[in-house]
Amino acid sequence: MLGTVPFPAGMGGAVYFSFPDASAGQVWQLLGFITNEKPSAIFKISGLKAGVGGEHPFGMMVPQAALMAQVGVSIEALDQLAQQMPVCNANVSTVDSFTQFTQKMLDSLYNYSSSYAVTQAQMSPNPTETFIPASSILRWYENFQRRMAQNPGFWKT
Repeated sequence: MLGTVPFPAGMGGAVYFSFPDASAGQVWQLLGFITNEKPSAIFKISGLKAGVGGEHPFGMMVPQAALMAQVGVSIEALDQLAQQMPVCNANVSTVDSFTQFTQKMLDSLYNYSSSYAVTQAQMSPNPTETFIPASSILRWYENFQRRMAQNPGFWKT
């Protein structure tokens, strides 16, 4: 499960999630799959609904387990995995975490700096304060986004 030992040939893992729900018991939802060719995945679970699920290979587990969220991985043949349909709201993230972080950072910087924007008429002279035109921040923001879209690793050079 640490990714250091590959699946046996022709096998992969079906990844399931179970919400903590004392009234519905254990309801498992198929999130997706991992294989030797794709040994990791990030599944979005915020859109899943408690109490909605389907068949799963885990059988009935300890009743107290229904009070906590659980992740299950079932080792299955790749041809069986290909026939299964994950829940539609558990899309695998197609954007890596660094790209997500930089986008959020850009948005945060722009929104934060824009909150201090004043018109030239509103400015009061202060010789100890430096002003940066909002247009320059916006230009930097747009350029950085463009460069990230073209080459997410551009900042490494």
